[in-house]
Amino acid sequence: MESIKEIIIYFSLMLQVFLEFLSVICVFVGLVKALYTTITKVKSQSILYLIRARFGTWLALALEFQLAADILATTINPSMEELIKLVIIAVIRTFLNYFLSKELDYAENNVAVEAKTDATTLEGKK
Repeated sequence: MESIKEIIIYFSLMLQVFLEFLSVICVFVGLVKALYTTITKVKSQSILYLIRARFGTWLALALEFQLAADILATTINPSMEELIKLVIIAVIRTFLNYFLSKELDYAENNVAVEAKTDATTLEGKK
């Protein structure tokens, strides 16, 4: 019975590390995509909104992976102190994710409006 518990703890720790690794990969991919957007669309007026939308989406995903890793860590050692930490972390990350999604919606709407304006301007020049 004790060996099964050790296997579960080992598997949970490996999964936690994997989730944290995925979080780091998400931040890295988001950074690369944001830099690529910056380089390829230097003259675009909506570049700031494009960067926010691209990078913000990957940051939101990274936050989700981090929260999952924290939940796994707490299931291994569910002391009252660890549970309180998890609740605080979950609340903070939930607020971050909520406001990040609001910012992403705003950025995507601005990109769409500016793209529509650019298309209208180009049609007017023909």
